[in-house]
Amino acid sequence: QVRLVESGGDFVQAGGSLRLSCAASGILARINVMGWYRQAPGKQRELVADITRTGSTNYADSVKGRFTISRDNAKNMVYLQMNSLKPEDTAVYYCKNRDFVGIEYWGKGTRVTVSS
Repeated sequence: QVRLVESGGDFVQAGGSLRLSCAASGILARINVMGWYRQAPGKQRELVADITRTGSTNYADSVKGRFTISRDNAKNMVYLQMNSLKPEDTAVYYCKNRDFVGIEYWGKGTRVTVSS
């Protein structure tokens, strides 16, 4: 099993920045592609960004140029730096790990609220 714990969610004004963190523990050999997803009220959960063990990244079009995903494999951490936040970024942000056989592990989420 892999346990994921997110932190860093907060209330921020539009144009502000936040940095989310996700700490992974458990069977560390199963940590592979890490990602951030978000779910806004009344909407489906969507991919924000993900990153492979070697650092290849993928971003949703809506966050390109504003958000940056990174990871520290030695510390089993993944981060999401969010700049130029918009009200439409308001959501619960979830950390996900997909292991080498496709099994997914999810954290419980951290709430981000962006006021206009």
